[in-house]
Amino acid sequence: MRRLLRFLLLRPVLWAARKFDSSPDKARIYDALTRLFNHILNNPGKLGPVIDFDSQSGKLIIFSDQHKGARNGADDFAVAAPAYLEALKYYNKAGFLFINLGDCEELWENTLSRVKKYNEAAFAAEKAFVQRNAFVKVIGNHDLYWANDPLAGLELEAVYGRKIKASEGVILNTGINGEGLRIFCTHGHQGDANSDGNWFTKFFISRIWGPLQSYLRINPNEPSNNAYKKTVHNEIMYEWSAEQDHILLITGHTHQPVFESLTHIERLYRQMDIAKSDNDNETIKKIQEETNLYQDRFNSLVFDYKRMLPTYFNTGCCCFSDGDITGIEIESGVIRLVKWKAADQGAGRTVLEEMSLAAITAAIRR
Repeated sequence: MRRLLRFLLLRPVLWAARKFDSSPDKARIYDALTRLFNHILNNPGKLGPVIDFDSQSGKLIIFSDQHKGARNGADDFAVAAPAYLEALKYYNKAGFLFINLGDCEELWENTLSRVKKYNEAAFAAEKAFVQRNAFVKVIGNHDLYWANDPLAGLELEAVYGRKIKASEGVILNTGINGEGLRIFCTHGHQGDANSDGNWFTKFFISRIWGPLQSYLRINPNEPSNNAYKKTVHNEIMYEWSAEQDHILLITGHTHQPVFESLTHIERLYRQMDIAKSDNDNETIKKIQEETNLYQDRFNSLVFDYKRMLPTYFNTGCCCFSDGDITGIEIESGVIRLVKWKAADQGAGRTVLEEMSLAAITAAIRR
C-alpha cells in the first residue's frame, strides 16, 4: 500500500513542497524574530519567560534537536542517547539551568505515546531539572504538537510531574561590567513559511503534512539536512543579531554548531590565518588535522568570516550520527560550545570553543 500511495502521490507532494518551500527568506525571518523578541520582552510569560541571569554565578546549558523517536531505523536520537544522559546527569548535579531549545521530540514521524515509551530515561533526566525549577522547554518545528494540541498541557504534566509551559522562546537578562546584555534563545525556525505561520498551518504541518511525508518516505530537504539552506539560514540569523542592540541570539534548527557567529570550521580557518602569519607550523599542522576531521560536519564557510561580530550562536544538535551531541554552555562569565560523548566512548565533555561574555560585549560595543 505504501508503495502504491508513494507512486500516486510523489509528484504532487514534491510539487507542493516546492510551491510552499521554506527556503530562508530574510524579510520574513527578520520580522518573525523581531516580533517574537518584542512580544516576550513586553509580555513575559505568554510566548516565553524573561529570566534574570547572573553572568558570573549563573550556570546554563542549552541543548536542542534531540528528535527523540521510537528506536526504529528513523530514530536519529537512539545512538546519541547515552551521551545525552551522561551530559544531563553532569549538569543537573552541578546545578545548571537547562533550556531545551526545540525539536526535542520527533513528532512528525511518531506518535507521542511511542516517543514516551522509548525515551523514559531521557524524560526522567529532564524531569530532574523540572523538580529544581531549572528547566525551560522551547518549541521547534518538529514538536509543534506542544503549541497546537489542546491536551498538550496535560501531556507535559504527565511527563514531567508538574505543570510546565512549552514556550516559543526565552530572554535572559544579564549584565557585564555594569552594561546590560540580553540573550535571546529560540529554536530558529522563525520565519519558516511552513512551520511559523498561523494556527492552521502549524496544525496542518505538524499533524498532517509531516506525518504524510514520513509515511511516504519523501524528504523535501529542510534546513537541517540541506547544506545550502542551513548556511543561508545561519547567515540571516547572524545578520539579524548583528543589527540588534546588545543582544546575543542562540538557536538550533540547522543542526550546525555556530560559535561567535562562526561555524567551528570557520573559527579553525581564522586560527589558521593567525598561525600562518606567526609561522607557527605546529599549530598549522594541528588545525589541518582538525579541519579534516570536522569538514563534513561543519561544511560551510562564510566569505567575510574574519569580520563578523560575536552575536550569533547555534547549539548544533543531539542526534549526530556518530553519537556525539553539542550544546552551548554558560558558566562563570564564559560561553562555550561543548561536545559530549557517552562515558563508554571515551572522554565525556570536550570544550570546542569558549569566550568570555566580557570580551563579547567589548567586541559588540566596538
